[in-house]
Amino acid sequence: MKKKIYSKVKKFLKRKINTRKYHLRHRDEAKEILTNLESVKGKTNPQLIKLSDEYARDVLGSRVYAPWLYVCSAVAGDFKEGWIPDNYYGKVVIPAIKGNYRTLGLFKALSNQLFQNSAFPDVAYYVNGLFLERNYTILDEREVQEVLFKNGEVVVYKLEHSARGEGVFFFDKDSFDTKKIQKLGNGVFQNYIEQHPFFKEFMPSSVATLRLTTIIDDSGNPSVRACFLRTARSGDTHVNSSSGILTSVNLKTGELDALGYLRNWRTVDRHPDTDIVFAGRRIPNFDSCVSVALELHRLIPYVRCVGWDMVVDKANDIKVMEWNGGHNGIIFSEATQGPCFSDLGWEKLWQR
Repeated sequence: MKKKIYSKVKKFLKRKINTRKYHLRHRDEAKEILTNLESVKGKTNPQLIKLSDEYARDVLGSRVYAPWLYVCSAVAGDFKEGWIPDNYYGKVVIPAIKGNYRTLGLFKALSNQLFQNSAFPDVAYYVNGLFLERNYTILDEREVQEVLFKNGEVVVYKLEHSARGEGVFFFDKDSFDTKKIQKLGNGVFQNYIEQHPFFKEFMPSSVATLRLTTIIDDSGNPSVRACFLRTARSGDTHVNSSSGILTSVNLKTGELDALGYLRNWRTVDRHPDTDIVFAGRRIPNFDSCVSVALELHRLIPYVRCVGWDMVVDKANDIKVMEWNGGHNGIIFSEATQGPCFSDLGWEKLWQR
């Protein structure tokens, strides 16, 4: 009996410690961003800080959620009820509306099985020691290269559990070696996407990413709640969180916002490397991007909020590079476009 009690107490304390670390990490990240914003915009109005504290405590259940509300207030220059702080989303919302199904997007080989949609540029997979074609036929190691480079000179390999642009590798016939893949671990091979000239103009050396965030409401209806464009910097082989530029996209028109945000949340009105201005530009075939995201989300309604990473290729077709059903970042959209989810009752989930 004493052992059982000790074990339960130990688990409880461990959860408490991990939760505290989680919120401290978010506090420090939000604090750093707020400092960067205030270095340009000046000190945030104390009244907005007060409103953030009160909303976090009274509506969301704890002041630990206030720091991200400070960031949203500093960006918007106002306080808006309905904002969802990033740590509240991760700690409260995700477990409630996704459960363990949030991990599905980490397993790259499942995409074709789940969606069976040509929008995914998947060519093959390496999973648990096996090389598999897109239809899951097992490949002999001698066949892999032929399958991968049948339609192009370069393939992209993305590891399972990769995030923030990490775990992405590029191979041509000369550099490809099955032994390298076996050392890297499970992942997906995708055709290299020749992006639409619209995106190429911003950064020709890497493929841009359009992030569409969709939700499934309690009636089972999907809707798009946020969208932004991510472009890489000169010298990057692909978009990654440490250097990418984020620009909000109008959900009705597909038009880019006039300002892009650097990694430190400071704003620019044009891409710093190519000097291409953001204002007045519209995402090509944007309606189709929205339609594809909604169509795909209908197939996995049990993952209630998803971030779809896609781009329009040079043939004007939609290509979905990956989907994120876990902690798909919402804080940038909340600050620049939000509140994006205020009609869903997420602010009450902590009371369950």
